[in-house]
Amino acid sequence: MNILITGASSRLGQAIATDLRSDHRLRLMDEASLEGDDRVEVVRGSILKTDDTWRAVRGMDALIHTGEPPPHLPAAGRDRDHKLLDLATRGTHTLFQAGVDAGIKRFIYAGTLSIFKGYADDVYLTEMWKPLPASEMRQMARYLGELTSREFARDFMVTVTGLRLGELVFEEEVQGQATNPFWLDLRDAVQAFRCALDRDKSEQVHWIERWAVYHISAAIENPKFLIDQARDMGYEPTHNFGNGQ
Repeated sequence: MNILITGASSRLGQAIATDLRSDHRLRLMDEASLEGDDRVEVVRGSILKTDDTWRAVRGMDALIHTGEPPPHLPAAGRDRDHKLLDLATRGTHTLFQAGVDAGIKRFIYAGTLSIFKGYADDVYLTEMWKPLPASEMRQMARYLGELTSREFARDFMVTVTGLRLGELVFEEEVQGQATNPFWLDLRDAVQAFRCALDRDKSEQVHWIERWAVYHISAAIENPKFLIDQARDMGYEPTHNFGNGQ
């Protein structure tokens, strides 16, 4: 499969690319400079620019939008918030529209479980619960990007899969610390993207079949997030911070 990965210089983007390169042909897109090889092509550009997105999507079968911002954002304040918002909304729309026009049928968007931080930790949350995003722009922008991606499943005969990721860590990095219900090992996050690539509902008449969102977290004891739906997709976390089910 020919797969486009955005935000490819980020830790998440690099991990996905490392995992998929053995059995797929990849195209990496980022505003930062990256190196390619015989199985990995690089497109340097911004998802805010139509010409850049068109160069990136041509010939691709699937699009993984990590939602990760470029490495050189404004330091802080209004300029930073404006750029994050613009990337998540206009950028996601520009990217996905180019993908639809190029004939891509499978889209994956990386959202965040942080939109549920408004709930107490003793509440068990499924995908049916209402998100409570805070006004903090990193969290809000990620959620607005998810909503933008969802509309493409409504309007076009394409599969759109939302993966709401926990806080990305390595199990070894946090060993000995009290378990955080938001933790997600980066290796398990990568596994979720591989599972999502197998999902194809593009021929379904009802858009609610073409769209799906999954909670992607560790399988800890007394979890905040229930991952039964993700398990139905094939996801099974293996790094559960020493107290998994």
